[in-house]
Amino acid sequence: MRYGQIRQYDIANGEGIRTSIFVTGCTHCCYNCFNKEYQDFNAGSEWTDKETELIVSYVQNPNCAGLTLLGGEPFQNVEGLLPVVAAVRLAAPNKKIWAYSGYTWDDIVSDPIRLSLLKQVDILVDGRFVEELKDPSLRFRGSSNQRIIDVKSSLTADEVILAMD
Repeated sequence: MRYGQIRQYDIANGEGIRTSIFVTGCTHCCYNCFNKEYQDFNAGSEWTDKETELIVSYVQNPNCAGLTLLGGEPFQNVEGLLPVVAAVRLAAPNKKIWAYSGYTWDDIVSDPIRLSLLKQVDILVDGRFVEELKDPSLRFRGSSNQRIIDVKSSLTADEVILAMD
């Protein structure tokens, strides 16, 4: 797995002060993507155990509300992200994990590999960014088609349950 950046303090991509991982690689190619340079699977740096240790130390900080996965496309980087998420869960089990994806809920739950990562996430912001639906007044998303989903409740109920509008 490769990544474009790690933000120790991020207040834009989820509730509270969060640590964020921007993975690289995405085939969605949304028009006016805010991270177009991260669509390239060869962009950024190679992820190592050092980065995992760094992320864990950041998330363990009492001021950090949790971890956010975005990019790029986290659900096209499942193999690399699963051990990172597992390390965070072990070190900080009460911290919330958010993931942003161009895939919809149905796309993710219908694919066993993507579902394996989804099951480790608390909040999913799903759906591609759509320029015609861009709305700067929305919290934590760029376009009105995107949903903020409570993953655990949705998996239990076998239907999408929104965490917030």
